[in-house]
Amino acid sequence: MITSSLYYRTIRTFIHEDDSEVLQVISSHLFLTLLVVIGSALGVTNSVRTVVVLGDSLSAGYGLRATQAYPAILQKKVDAEGLKFKIVNAGISGDTSSSGLRRIEWLLRNSTVDVLLLELGANDGLRGIPLESTKANLQGIIDKTLEHSPQARIVIAGMMVPPNLGPIYTERFRSLFSELALENEVPLIPFLLRDVAGKRELNLDDGIHPNPQGHELVAETVWEVLGGRRKQTRP
Repeated sequence: MITSSLYYRTIRTFIHEDDSEVLQVISSHLFLTLLVVIGSALGVTNSVRTVVVLGDSLSAGYGLRATQAYPAILQKKVDAEGLKFKIVNAGISGDTSSSGLRRIEWLLRNSTVDVLLLELGANDGLRGIPLESTKANLQGIIDKTLEHSPQARIVIAGMMVPPNLGPIYTERFRSLFSELALENEVPLIPFLLRDVAGKRELNLDDGIHPNPQGHELVAETVWEVLGGRRKQTRP
């Protein structure tokens, strides 16, 4: 198990700003696809569209009230923009990519999924699960979602792990999410915990899970891809 002190010492050295900028360019390009879908949906129907956040403790808001977790903050942003979208928080603490793959079929049977925000993999990394398994599970979630709802749009939330498992594993883990985004031509959030990871004042005492202030910043990071650039596309 990784300790909070090790997390603080290593996560700062693991974040490569230059790589993040490259991934942001990729994400910006793919984001246009999502904008078209959301814009079309708003123009064609008055029905409420659903954004499902399939994630782990980071989405569930570990140690916080549900209203303090970033999905609830995203709902406030959606409402403030006057968009007809409902954010469904399907985050469960401790979830791995394999448990998410098991859960997605139930979610698809019981909830409409217009946009899937896929935030899983962090627990895989902390447990040292083979990357091939993690990638296959995440791809399986994407495939099952599109098989059930072909018009659904996927957004992938990228994660990083401290290099205590070795430089090869940590580097491959970091690139796993960008690979999935490129291979599936879907938008990517390069690093969900950007500006939050490794900062004591933005995390709980465990040094891993964001506190309420941290979740506010996570919501901003997600909103940049999910809806924050809408204003730039308006005439």
